Amino acid sequence: MPHVPDALAPLACPAAPCSDTPCARPAEAFVPSPALPPPPSAVGPLGWLRANLFDGWFNSLLTLLCMAFLAAVVPPLVSWALLDACFTGDASMCAQSSGACWTFIVHKFRVLMVGTYPPAEAWRPALAGVLLATMVGCTAWRRLRAAALAVLWLLLPLAALWLVGGGAGLAPVDQSQWGGLMLSVGLALVGILVSIPCGVLLALGRRSRIAAVRALCVGIIEPVRGVPLITILFMASVMFPLFLPPDMQINNLLRVQIGMILFSSAYMAEVVRGGLAAVPKGQTDAAKALGLGYWKMQAFVVLPQALRHVLPSLVGRCIALLKDTSLVIIVGLLDFLGMAKAASQDQQWLGHDAEAYIFCALVYWLLCFGMSRWGRSIERRTAHRAR
Repeated sequence: MPHVPDALAPLACPAAPCSDTPCARPAEAFVPSPALPPPPSAVGPLGWLRANLFDGWFNSLLTLLCMAFLAAVVPPLVSWALLDACFTGDASMCAQSSGACWTFIVHKFRVLMVGTYPPAEAWRPALAGVLLATMVGCTAWRRLRAAALAVLWLLLPLAALWLVGGGAGLAPVDQSQWGGLMLSVGLALVGILVSIPCGVLLALGRRSRIAAVRALCVGIIEPVRGVPLITILFMASVMFPLFLPPDMQINNLLRVQIGMILFSSAYMAEVVRGGLAAVPKGQTDAAKALGLGYWKMQAFVVLPQALRHVLPSLVGRCIALLKDTSLVIIVGLLDFLGMAKAASQDQQWLGHDAEAYIFCALVYWLLCFGMSRWGRSIERRTAHRAR
């Protein structure tokens, strides 16, 4: 009989009484093999590059073209903006430099910020800016209650107007001397604070069951949305004074501000109306079943949900309003961009338009990006509360 290997030999029966049934081999537990590590080309930086930049021949070609473009553009730009730039000195030193003249921004900084505002009174718009920054910080970090923040935000334009314009103990400063970033931020701030509640009221009026109210709101929204902002600014600046009594005068800045508020309110109304349409009808039915009146139902049930639905669009409209303030130069107001253009035409600093516009673009980007991130944080917070 051939030799049977031990691995194939039947297991010896344990010591037990003899039986005619042969002993069965006990079942062994299944032990899986350890998982193999992923290939090096699928993880780490190399995997990210393959998944995002070199995923197929077309994406690889686009990546190589972009890299070639950056290699051709970035080194000269860095050399012009940083390495060969002039940061100190005067206009004569900038003329000897082959790079950017950031000294121009330093010398014209006050003009870019407050325009032709009297230098001796420059502390007043600076204090107004500190108040605005304080309010932004308190709102972003939620240092105060919502009701207190709402009241302070409504009082902030009045305090800033008193500081910048004068009166009640301060020397008056004519509005023709206002300009720069102060003017742009002021127009945007007042426009946002007024156009949002006006837009909400217009949206509610457009959905009203009263035909006269609905027709009035539609008559305001549709004509305003049907024309560009430049047309409204021209109407406010040129045509509106023709309809006023001879002894009634409204300064150009106030007329332009009213036109911007009207334009923004019409777009805000359509944004809010979309949010109102997204609220389920069962919410209003439940509010009516609880005995809530129309305004309480809108304030505590419908509007919170509607505004949460359209919060990104509202923030987008606020950012657009800030950028639209650059159009007021057409009607004779020197905003931030207009003041940068005027400053670059100084005989002593001719040829530095690029530095002025790059500085304006950076400031606008910082403001718009900050508003976008602020809106994003509010969106996350409201979404968490809704869950």
